[in-house]
Amino acid sequence: MNDVISARNLSKHYGKKLAVDNLSFTIPAGRIVGLIGPNGSGKTTTLKAALGLVPFEGELKVLGLDPRSQRDELMENVCFIADVAILPRWLKVKDAIDFVAGVHPKFDRAKAERYLAHTKLSPSMKVKEMSKGMIVQLHLALVMAIDAKLLVLDEPTLGLDILYRKQFYQNLLEDYFDEQKTIIVTTHQVEEIEHILTDLMFIRDGRIVLSASMDDVGERFCEVMVPADKAEAARALKPIDERQVFGKSVMLFDGVPRAQLATLGETRNPGIADLFVAIMKGTYA
Repeated sequence: MNDVISARNLSKHYGKKLAVDNLSFTIPAGRIVGLIGPNGSGKTTTLKAALGLVPFEGELKVLGLDPRSQRDELMENVCFIADVAILPRWLKVKDAIDFVAGVHPKFDRAKAERYLAHTKLSPSMKVKEMSKGMIVQLHLALVMAIDAKLLVLDEPTLGLDILYRKQFYQNLLEDYFDEQKTIIVTTHQVEEIEHILTDLMFIRDGRIVLSASMDDVGERFCEVMVPADKAEAARALKPIDERQVFGKSVMLFDGVPRAQLATLGETRNPGIADLFVAIMKGTYA
C-alpha cells in the first residue's frame, strides 16, 4: 500500500528562523500517528506544509500529490481540524451543513445529521450560543461526514473539559476511523491519546527525534523501579532518564533486554508522557 505522506529533506524557514530542519519520514495508510513536540518544535509547520498552507523546501507527497501545486485535488481527500474557535459567531448549524454540502463532493449530509441528532445542537443554533465543546461536536460532525482518506488534527481538544475530550476521541474511533483512513494528531494531552495511537513521532527543534510504532516503543523502552541497593548496578546500564518516586529511583532504559532489567526491580512500559519528558529534557530550558 502506498504511503499517505512521504517527506524527504523537508525544511521550512520563517525569515532566518529554521522551523523544520531537513525532515524525512513516511506514514502508511491505516495508521493513527501522534506527532508530539514542545511549543515551537515545528509540528504545526509540518502539518501546514502537508496541507499546502505554507511553502517549503524539499520533497513532500501527500496521497501521492504535491501540496504546493496540487492542493485543490489533495483537499478532496483531506480534512483538517485545528483549534476549534474559528467558525463565524453568526453561523447556524444548518448553514454550516449547507456550506460543506455545497463545496465538498464527498460530504454525506445524512451522516452529519445523524451524528448531530445525538448532541444538544439544533439546526438553528448559532456558534455564539455554543460552548466550546459544542463547537467541537459541530466540527467533528462535518468532518466525519466527509469520506476523506487523511484527517489532520492540530490540538483539536484544546481548552475542553475531560468529558468532551474523551467523547471526541471515542467518536473519532467509532464513527470515522477504519483501515483505509489515516489520522495525524498533535496534542499536549498525550495521556489521553495514548490508547488510540498506532505510531509515535517526537519532534524537537524541527527534527524528528523518535519515530516508531507503538509496538516497537513497547519493546524498545522499559521503566524500572529500582531499590536503593541496586541503583548503582542499574545506572551502569546507562538509563536515558532517572527520577525519584516514593524514595525509589525510576529509571528509563532504551534497548536494554527486559529480562536483564527485571533483575534490578519492577519493570513496566513507560507512558508516552514520561517517555516524552525523558527525551525532551533540556528543550524547555
